[in-house]
Amino acid sequence: MSGAISTALPSSAAPLARAGTKGVSRRVLPGFHLTLGYSLLYLSLIVLIPLSALVFKTFTMSWEHFWVAVTAPRVMASYRLTFGASLFAALVNLVFGLLVAWVLVRYKFPGKRIVDALVDLPFALPTAVAGISLTALLAGNGWVGQFLEPLGIKLAFTPAGVVIALIFIGLPFVVRTVQPVLEDTEKELEEAATSLGATRLQTFMKVILPSIMPALLTGFAMAFARAIGEYGSVIFIAGNMPMISEITPLIIIGKLEQYDYAGATAVALVMLVISFVLLLVINGLQAWQRRRSGAST
Repeated sequence: MSGAISTALPSSAAPLARAGTKGVSRRVLPGFHLTLGYSLLYLSLIVLIPLSALVFKTFTMSWEHFWVAVTAPRVMASYRLTFGASLFAALVNLVFGLLVAWVLVRYKFPGKRIVDALVDLPFALPTAVAGISLTALLAGNGWVGQFLEPLGIKLAFTPAGVVIALIFIGLPFVVRTVQPVLEDTEKELEEAATSLGATRLQTFMKVILPSIMPALLTGFAMAFARAIGEYGSVIFIAGNMPMISEITPLIIIGKLEQYDYAGATAVALVMLVISFVLLLVINGLQAWQRRRSGAST
């Protein structure tokens, strides 16, 4: 049988046929052990070693000094602003990111490709440029701010400006995560729900939303994580007023400039732990949603 296969195939394919008949599996990439070793080495160099250095530097402090550093009133105010603004911005992007993705997937209109490209602008734009642009737009003498401030609405150099900057840099994460999932959803299910008498809201809540919920949670987590660590686009529009509009990354930079390396790593460690716990909770919600969707199907 193997001889017949060898004569029927070209000479270049005959060795592959003989290898297949002998049960030899050929892979494009190296074996499991080699690729796993490279993966662990890469993750160690890029992620684990820097984070370990952060933890070890914090351990040089006593518990008392650590607690004082991470619970100072100015630091606590920065926690509230950073995590509160990041959460609010991620929730806003969750709603409007879904809306933008829906429009790009379900409708055809002039300039659609331009709008689709503009979604990626926060990815390509330097964060400092984004901060300066938003400040020039929303400041008291800016194009928009000059009309808002007479009405008592002040956005620049306030926590509201921080939220706007975080919404700007986080929107693409939700759109680009939800968009391919919407493209792959089966429209026949929506048509079947409509033919059975379901309203538009019922069709969205019962058919569309469960299928895109894991992608929505992923986009929310990515936007939230990016907002927590954002620095460049925020410092220009925040005003950086202590206890009012000062973000935690700026606290860390200030401690580093004062050569308080242990204090900076202590605050950074708190941010790392809180971010890890929140992302762990979001990943747990994603896993629960997938199991629920699998059980329902």
